[in-house]
Amino acid sequence: MAAAVSSVVRRVEELGDLAQAHIQQLSEAAGEDDHFLIRASAALEKLKLLCGEEKECSNPSNLLELYTQHCNLLGDELLECLSWRRGALLYMYCHSLTKRREWLLRKSSLLKKYLLDGISYLLQMLNYRCPIQLNEGVSFQDLDTAKLLSAGIFSDIHLLAMMYSGEMCYWGSKYCADQQPENHEVDTSVSGAGCTTYKEPLDFREVGEKILKKYVSVCEGPLKEQEWNTTNAKQILNFFHHRCN
Repeated sequence: MAAAVSSVVRRVEELGDLAQAHIQQLSEAAGEDDHFLIRASAALEKLKLLCGEEKECSNPSNLLELYTQHCNLLGDELLECLSWRRGALLYMYCHSLTKRREWLLRKSSLLKKYLLDGISYLLQMLNYRCPIQLNEGVSFQDLDTAKLLSAGIFSDIHLLAMMYSGEMCYWGSKYCADQQPENHEVDTSVSGAGCTTYKEPLDFREVGEKILKKYVSVCEGPLKEQEWNTTNAKQILNFFHHRCN
């Protein structure tokens, strides 16, 4: 029992340190008067004090409850920002790696890991908020805006996340197809713009097709007048189609 408690404490300490670093970055951007970040920071300070106590006296359920209360304080929008930042950085890094052919031949398994992590973060970002359910009790003056919200798209960042994750699925299918499949689960338990509502090992082609089809549909539907480019998305979908056949 003591070993299990010690393990939980170490893990919560790690999570708390990471969260504190993110909160510090957000505080610098939002200003010192952001009460949500102040409360979250206070919760983490209390968490650090509890973790510093005698391991045998630490209650795992109390530690995890306190860490969860930090998460609740951040809210969906800030959690979206954190997932977007992680996913976008991995997207840009993987984009640079795909230009290094010799490196790809030697370390494609490492690229696959970065891709899986990046796609997971982007899908998390897309699924934090539920789509707006359109019914008689909800009125919209702009029908196109209503369609976007019902699809779980709340900003242009959501569209970029869809395109980024689709492109990363393309890289995975193109450069990592010969590797043994990994049991890398993607948790998308809320039905947002990510389109996926189950937890299973990620299939590059399946996930990429699903999300890029939705991207094209939205760009050529409600956002048609905004002239979002769908050329690359269609080329990737064509690649998936031929790869499947």
